[in-house]
Amino acid sequence: MKPDATEDLPKPGLRERKQGRIRATLIAEAMHLFSEQGYDQTTVDEIADAAKVSRRTLFRMFETKGDIVLAWTRGMTQSLSDALASCPADMHPADAMMHAFTALVPQIAENRKDTYAFVFLIEKTPSLRTVSFQKYAKWEDCLADGLAKRISDRKNRRNAARLMARGGIAIFRTALDEWIRLKGVVCGRGRNPTLS
Repeated sequence: MKPDATEDLPKPGLRERKQGRIRATLIAEAMHLFSEQGYDQTTVDEIADAAKVSRRTLFRMFETKGDIVLAWTRGMTQSLSDALASCPADMHPADAMMHAFTALVPQIAENRKDTYAFVFLIEKTPSLRTVSFQKYAKWEDCLADGLAKRISDRKNRRNAARLMARGGIAIFRTALDEWIRLKGVVCGRGRNPTLS
């Protein structure tokens, strides 16, 4: 039996776990405030107050409000990466990519009202446009890296993987635009609910 690679990793200490909880609380409270009040209208003091931490603690973890938004999108990037990596090695690259995007749906749908408002803000607020572009660039890199491992018989597998990643992101963005247009409706309650 092959030993589990995670056994070798040190477990986070009490301090790291506490910081992780504070960070998660700051992200959740910021997400809620941004969705209720708007990004530009929400102050860092309001976020710190809602999370019950000092302004100094907030700035130790995040330099700007935009960094809080980026941290939330990084979680989605990690979910995408993990879902793609969890696919069987012999799964077709297109199916593996579909599996990865489908894995995001429950994460988005879990707190649909706040997530919808937050995603709407990211996609439609001019001052957050760069955050959206950065998110999709990270997704493209993440998907292209994972897909390239599955396209071993192609001469131009890096280019093929990048093209496939861009196509998948374009499809996801189209579905996301439709989801925003429908004000956060989630279609399908079965194994593979879709945003539409």
